[in-house]
Amino acid sequence: EILVQAYSFTNKNIAKSLVAAKKRGLHIEIVMDKSNRSSKYSAGDFTAHMGIPTYIDAAHAIAHNKIMVIDKETVITGSFNFTGAAEGKNAENLLIIKNRELARIYINNWEKHKGHSDVYSGR
Repeated sequence: EILVQAYSFTNKNIAKSLVAAKKRGLHIEIVMDKSNRSSKYSAGDFTAHMGIPTYIDAAHAIAHNKIMVIDKETVITGSFNFTGAAEGKNAENLLIIKNRELARIYINNWEKHKGHSDVYSGR
C-alpha cells in the first residue's frame, strides 16, 4: 500500500512508479492540493486516468502536505515536493522513517484529509 499527500505533483517518474506499483497489485491512493486542478501539468491527471484513486483537498488555503506512507510502516516526508525541480534544482530535505506507530498517526491524518476531499478524475 502507498498513500500519498502531495502539494505539487508533477514528477512523471514518481507517477509512473505509482502506476507500476498499482499494476503489481499494490493499493495506491493520492490526495493533492487544489492547485493541481489548474496547473499546466499535474501527474494527478495521469494517475487518475490510470485508475489510481486520486482526490483534491480544497478544504484549506493550501494542502501543503508532502508525504507517502508505505505498507503502514514507512513514512516519507519533508520539504520535497513531488516535482522535477525538487529532484534536480531545489535545496530540499526528505526523511524516511520506519515506525508503525508513527505511520498510523500519518495514516489517520491522511484519512482525515481524504474524508473532506473530492474525487479527481483528471482533465
